[in-house]
Amino acid sequence: MKLVPLFDRVVVEHVEENETTSFGLILTTNSKEKPQIAKVIAVGKGGMVNGNEVKMEVKVGDNVVYSDYAGSNVKLDGKEYVVIRQSDILAIVED
Repeated sequence: MKLVPLFDRVVVEHVEENETTSFGLILTTNSKEKPQIAKVIAVGKGGMVNGNEVKMEVKVGDNVVYSDYAGSNVKLDGKEYVVIRQSDILAIVED
């Protein structure tokens, strides 16, 4: 199955990051707060939303930072996703 977002919605998946402490211990994402950094999996088409024209600025593959408590969590085929509005995206993370 596939999630296809509508209008100004974006489907994201958390980026798994392991961190190593100064002592060499590896901290997984389960042992700390989940970062609000995610990879864009699917993007809606934009269009008229609440009487305003919305142009989609993010694209599939972008890494983004989004607001705390934004969106709806969805589990599909054993994977967890978050469906958010583009306006809840705060920044695109660039290398």
